[in-house]
Amino acid sequence: MTAPQTSTAARAVLEQVFGYPCFRGQQGEIIDCIAAGGDALVLMPTGGGKSLCYQIPALLREGVAIVVSPLIALMADQVAALRQQGVRAAALNSSLSIEERLEIGRALEAGELDLLYVAPERLLGGDLLQRLSGIRIALFAIDEAHCVSQWGHDFRPEYLQLDILGSRFPGVPRVALTATADERTREEIRQRLLPADARIFVSSFDRPNIRYEVGLKDRPREQLLRFIRERHAGESGIVYCMSRRATEQIADWLNTRDIPALAYHAGLEPALRRHHQSRFLREDGLVMVATVAFGMGIDKPDVRFVAHLDLPKTLEAYYQETGRAGRDGLPAEAWLVYGLQDIYRIRQMSSESQASAGHKRRERQRLEALLAFCETTQCRRPTLLAHFGEAYPERCGNCDNCQNPPRTWDAADPARRLLSCVYRTGQRFGAAHVIDVLLGENGERLRQRGHERLSTFGIGTDLPRATWQSITRQLLAHGYLEPDPEGHGGLRLAEACRPLLRGESGLSLREDLPSRRAQPRMRVAAADVTVDPDTWAALRAERRRLAEREGVPPYVIFHDATLLAMLEQRPTNLAEFADLPGVGARKLERYGEAFLATLAALPSTAGA
Repeated sequence: MTAPQTSTAARAVLEQVFGYPCFRGQQGEIIDCIAAGGDALVLMPTGGGKSLCYQIPALLREGVAIVVSPLIALMADQVAALRQQGVRAAALNSSLSIEERLEIGRALEAGELDLLYVAPERLLGGDLLQRLSGIRIALFAIDEAHCVSQWGHDFRPEYLQLDILGSRFPGVPRVALTATADERTREEIRQRLLPADARIFVSSFDRPNIRYEVGLKDRPREQLLRFIRERHAGESGIVYCMSRRATEQIADWLNTRDIPALAYHAGLEPALRRHHQSRFLREDGLVMVATVAFGMGIDKPDVRFVAHLDLPKTLEAYYQETGRAGRDGLPAEAWLVYGLQDIYRIRQMSSESQASAGHKRRERQRLEALLAFCETTQCRRPTLLAHFGEAYPERCGNCDNCQNPPRTWDAADPARRLLSCVYRTGQRFGAAHVIDVLLGENGERLRQRGHERLSTFGIGTDLPRATWQSITRQLLAHGYLEPDPEGHGGLRLAEACRPLLRGESGLSLREDLPSRRAQPRMRVAAADVTVDPDTWAALRAERRRLAEREGVPPYVIFHDATLLAMLEQRPTNLAEFADLPGVGARKLERYGEAFLATLAALPSTAGA
C-alpha cells in the first residue's frame, strides 16, 4: 500500500467512521507509517488523538489489531466508543464471564474483530499468544508505553516482557504510545519495545487549553471549595491528595457543602472502587477525590479541572495528572496549592531514598524541576515543557503568572540571616524554632537550649513571621536548605548556599501575597459560542437519555465539543448534522434525528 493511497483511505476512515474532517498535527504521517507496515514510537499529549494513530491503521490493514492496555476501565471505555462508531472491537479481561470470553475467542478466530484490547498479563499468560500465531495480525499497539520504565511512577513489570512480540510475530508492525515520557523514558521505550529502526514521532507537549495556577496553602479546604463554587460549579473534576485518609475526609467535607464527591484510593474494596469509577465516568458534575491510584486510562473528556491539595512527587507526574483535564480540547484548569511542609516532605523523601546514587541524582533533578515550576515568577509553560525537551519562547497568556504577574524583592540579606540562624542553632531544628529565634521569642524551649544568647536571636524582628516562613519555603525550594537526613524534622545548610552566605551572589524571591478570591469563569468555555443554559441543559439531557438507553457514559454518545457545535451551527437536517465534528456515519444514523428534534423544540433565539 503506497503512502498516497494510505493517506486517501485514512482520510476517508477519519471522516466516515470518526466524523472529523482533517487530521491534527502529525496524526496523518503517523497513520501512513503504521498502515504501510512501519514501527513507531508516538509521544502525544493527552487529548491529542493518540488512539486514532492505531485505530485507523487497524481498519486499513488486513487482520485484527491487538492493543495492549494496562487497565480494564480504559479498555471498556475505548471498546464502547468504537462500537458506537460501528467498529468491531472487543476486550479480553478478568471482568468477563466464561461465556463472554468464549464468544470473543470465536469472533477472533472467525476474523470478525477489527481491534482486540488485552492487558499485558493476559496477552503473555495462558495460550493467547499461541492462538494469535494462527491468526492474521494487523498490528500491535502498546498503549501507556511509559509503564515499561522501571523508574517511572506507573511501572508495570509485565511490560518488560512485551519484547517477545518482535520475535514471535516478525513483520507485524508495532507502535508504542504514551502521553508522558521524558527523554530517558523515551529511550527505554524504544530499546525495550521497538526495533532499532522504528520511527519516533514527538508532538508538542503543550496543552494550550489548560490554564495553570499555583498558589500557597491558606485553609486549603476553603480554597478548594471557593475554586469549585466560583469557577466550576456543576462540572466534573479530579482532586488529588497524598493520603488515602485525606481523600475520604475531603470527599465527605465537599458532600456536606453540596459538592457531589466520591473518594478513590487503592485501599478501598475493589467493587467499591469500580463503582465509584463507573459513577464518575457516567454522571455529570461529580468530583473524584483521589490518590494517584486513580487516573491512568481515564478517558472522560469533559473533566473541567484537576486540583492538587498536595505537591505531586515529580513534574512528570504533575503533567500526567493535570493532563486528565480538558481532553475534549475545551478550556480546563490545573489548580495546585502547596506550602512549606509540602516542600519539606518531598525533599525528605528524596534524601531518605535507598536507591542507587545515580537514581537518587535523577530523582533530585526531577524534584528540582517540580519546585522550579511551582516557584517561578515567569510564565509557567516554558518551565513545564522544558522538562520534556521542548522550548517555548513566548508567554502563554493562560497561566496565573501571565495573567497576574508576581512581584519579586531583594531577599539576599534576610536569607543570609536565616541561613546563619540555622547554622548557629546546630542545623537540627525545624523552621518554627529557627523563626522563633529570629523573632526573639524568649520562650522556655529556647531558654532550655540557650538560644536566647545566640547572635542571631532577635535579628529578624523587622519582618513578620509570614515573611520568614516564605523565605524558608523558597530557600528549601531553591536548594539552599535541605531537611535533616536523620529525619528529625530539622533544617540544615545545603552546599548551594555557600556563595550566598559569602556575599558572592544575590537572591530575589517571590513576594507572597494574600490569596485572592478566584474570579468566576465561564463554565462551558467556548469563546465563540454564547451558551444559553436551558439549551445546553436540554442537549445534555438528551445525551444522558441516550447514554442510559445504550448503557454507556454520556461522552461516548457525543463529546461536549459536538454539543457546542450543535449550538453554534444549529443544524436543521441530517445533511447539516453530518457536518458537525465527531459525527460519523454510524452516529448520524443512530442519534441524528433525536438531537435534531431536541434542537427544533427549543426557542429559535436560544444559544444565539
